[in-house]
Amino acid sequence: QVQLVESGGGLVQAGGSLRLSCAASGRTFSDYDMGWFRQAPGKEREFVARVNWKGGVAPYADSVKGRFTISRDNAKNTVLLQMNSLKPEDTAVYYCAARDFRTTSYEYWGQGTQVTVSS
Repeated sequence: QVQLVESGGGLVQAGGSLRLSCAASGRTFSDYDMGWFRQAPGKEREFVARVNWKGGVAPYADSVKGRFTISRDNAKNTVLLQMNSLKPEDTAVYYCAARDFRTTSYEYWGQGTQVTVSS
């Protein structure tokens, strides 16, 4: 089992920044690809960003490219999402997820953290 706890969400004005953090515990963190997803009210959950177990970063969702940066610190069992130039359409619950690097499905999810961007 892997437990994931997100933090860092909140209310910010358009153009501002937030940094989300996801703390992992349980199994060996470095064996897992880590992803960030988000779900806005009335919409499906969507992929935002992924960093693999070796630290390689997958292409970002087009909607956040150039504004968001994902990173991981295996020594601290933490994955971060730096969000800059935030827009009202970034408002959503953001979820951290983990998948074994040998699989393609995310097995573990955090409880989510709310990000609200005001115009």
